[in-house]
Amino acid sequence: MSDTSHRRFGREHIAPKHPPFVPQPGLQKHRELRFNETPPGQSERASALLAALEGMQVAPGPDANSLCISYEVTHYTFHGLERALEAQGFHLDNSLYMKFVRALLHFCESTQLRNLRQPERLIKNSHQVYVQAWEQHAHGDHDETPPELREYK
Repeated sequence: MSDTSHRRFGREHIAPKHPPFVPQPGLQKHRELRFNETPPGQSERASALLAALEGMQVAPGPDANSLCISYEVTHYTFHGLERALEAQGFHLDNSLYMKFVRALLHFCESTQLRNLRQPERLIKNSHQVYVQAWEQHAHGDHDETPPELREYK
């Protein structure tokens, strides 16, 4: 391999380093869009449409009916891209396996976006809440002896 960040497939296809159908950490996502075999030429038409989007990287997929896309999840989602393509008349691969994979990707991306929108917790002092609650709680671990009268060995 000449480039360590990519794998080379047949028909001059360069695939991203990350597998396209697994959850990926970070904001940059590398996915593979698979189209139905009919009507023919869908991947070429979709490539032209997607390449026009700002921040979208498109490359031919490992099959004639697929595309490798790369995007930032804060700008695009896999579900949104699929819906937009379907609205334009494209037919995606609807095998049981691909339906499952797409559902998993939709869940992962929506969860990541929901977590990104949450305010950041102040982790630095969050343990103080539990310390104060423990001190107020009546329990058997509290020594009533004043510190000056305690015998230290």
